[in-house]
Amino acid sequence: MENVVLIVHLLLALSLIGVVLMQRSEGGGLGMGGGGGGVMSGRAAATALAKVTWGLAIAFIITSIALTVIAASNSGDASVLDRLGVQPTEAPAADAPAGSDLLPPVTSDAPLTPSAN
Repeated sequence: MENVVLIVHLLLALSLIGVVLMQRSEGGGLGMGGGGGGVMSGRAAATALAKVTWGLAIAFIITSIALTVIAASNSGDASVLDRLGVQPTEAPAADAPAGSDLLPPVTSDAPLTPSAN
C-alpha cells in the first residue's frame, strides 16, 4: 500500500512541476514573458492551468499526509536499532582510567621535548 501511494505521490510531483513550468509568467521577471498562441486563448489557458495546478497541489498534499500516516502506523514502538538487531555497546569498566587509550605510545628513543634546530 505504501509503495502505491509513494508512486502516485511521485507522479503527482512530476506532473505538478510540469504544469507549473507550462504556466505563463505574469511577473515579467527578466522580460521573458512568452507570447504564443494556441487553441485556447491566453485567459482560458491560464484558468485551466490554474485549476489543474490547484487539483494537483491538493492531491499532492493528500498523498503527503497519507504517506505520513502510513509511516507512523508502520513504525510502532520499536526504534531503528531494534529493527536492525544491533545491541548497545557496553560502557567501559569503572576501574579503567578514562582516556588512557587515546594517548600516543611513549618510546624511550624519542625526546620528550622538541629539539631546537
